[in-house]
Amino acid sequence: MQVKEARLQGAAKAANKQTSEDGLRRRASHAHPEQRQQAILTAALETFSENGFAATRLEDVARRAGVAKGTLYLYFPDKEALFETMLKSFAAPALARLASLAADENLTLAEALDHFIAFVQTQVLGTPREKVIRLIVAEGPRFPRLAKFYYDEVISKALVSLRAIFQRSEGQGMRPAAAFARYPQLFFAPVLMSILWRGLFAEYEPLDVVDMLSAYRDLFRENVEGAK
Repeated sequence: MQVKEARLQGAAKAANKQTSEDGLRRRASHAHPEQRQQAILTAALETFSENGFAATRLEDVARRAGVAKGTLYLYFPDKEALFETMLKSFAAPALARLASLAADENLTLAEALDHFIAFVQTQVLGTPREKVIRLIVAEGPRFPRLAKFYYDEVISKALVSLRAIFQRSEGQGMRPAAAFARYPQLFFAPVLMSILWRGLFAEYEPLDVVDMLSAYRDLFRENVEGAK
């Protein structure tokens, strides 16, 4: 009796899954091409995050996005192209925000930090962008070509903006800015650490990331303002 019930439950789950996938396909077939591409990129992020780069199949991404595998190939020729486009897509807003901070010559170093941390708190933590960072950290050592792509398209551009911010502040006589201009990675270090902590150790020791970043901001501002 229990075996029969288990089979019935399994059949019901399979039917519900098929119904859900059919509904996704119907909606995707009527979606605007840009919406369809975004659905594919979102599905790719979730699938790559769950399975890793090597184990992810394009048909899994297509199914999750509610499109046929052939439709996915209209946008991306292979899995690597899909992965690279996904990385650039989710990083673009952060890069644009950093570039705007670097271009604003009226912004002080402390104010730039305030804006950056606010962006991280609202647009990175707990969003798909956090998953992207975790994913590239996990997959980069196994796939150096992907790590190189992420460096070229994301990291190097972020460093250019950060160096511009710190070099401008260094010219204003702010001594701590010199160290950050030389090592802009210091600026992003607490963000990366908090993301890694959330992924690895939050179960054992939860971290109040928002409060930690606020503490980092206060320490930074004290250092900058005390050195004027």
